[in-house]
Amino acid sequence: MSLANTCRLIGTKINNIYKFGGYLSRGAATIDDYKIKWTRAPRILISDPQQSGDMGLDITVKPTETKLYYQNSKELNDANDLVKKMFSVQFQARKEFKNLKREKIIALVKRHMSDRGSVEVKIAAMTSEIHDLQKYMQEHPRNRKANVTLKELTEKRKRFLKLLRSWDYKRFEWILERLNLVYKPDPHKMGMVSRKDSLRKVTQNYCDDIIQKKLNQYKAELKEQQKVFYLEKADKLEFILKEEIECGITPTVTKEDIEEARKKAQELMEQEM
Repeated sequence: MSLANTCRLIGTKINNIYKFGGYLSRGAATIDDYKIKWTRAPRILISDPQQSGDMGLDITVKPTETKLYYQNSKELNDANDLVKKMFSVQFQARKEFKNLKREKIIALVKRHMSDRGSVEVKIAAMTSEIHDLQKYMQEHPRNRKANVTLKELTEKRKRFLKLLRSWDYKRFEWILERLNLVYKPDPHKMGMVSRKDSLRKVTQNYCDDIIQKKLNQYKAELKEQQKVFYLEKADKLEFILKEEIECGITPTVTKEDIEEARKKAQELMEQEM
């Protein structure tokens, strides 16, 4: 028999030992014995608001509203109903709905009437665009160009929020509340989700739970012993006080000490109820 065949035979025997209980026969436990299971988390699409942290805004545009930049027009206010109807967003392009909605969202955070360049306004404008793209992706999930645009815009807004968080944390919290956003920072450890690393984390959590349960049981035993201790302490203090009085010695124990011990024992018993 050649050296290669000998090595191959030895490798086969070693694999059979691993497969058919070479370790199990020695009493070593595996993950299956502890019933630890890991399932891959479902993939969340970029079009899902849960991924971007957009919880939604209660802002709607009615078809009867006037298109953007014509609300304060004196000529339009003096015109007849037919002209006003022609300038409503109902008879305009779809982008007029988006523009009017964007301005309403910007109005929630802008600092003054002419504010167009602050960080808050930029984040609000991006939020409005993200809402429109998410709604579009739900109807057209195969549009790759829109998907890439949505992903890039979401990452850009996250960078703006990160900078605002480091500059002014109060304003950061304020804009999250006004726009109903949830900030989701990048994880400290970047990388792909793997079964091996996830099983390690699940196993560690399982071991931590076992340790915590044993600690809780031990704490319960100590609390029970503490209750018995205070009851015995009160009885012994009472006996010491009685003996010192009968012997004519100045008492070293007071009734307050006895009452305090009984009170602590009573509190422990009430906590169990």
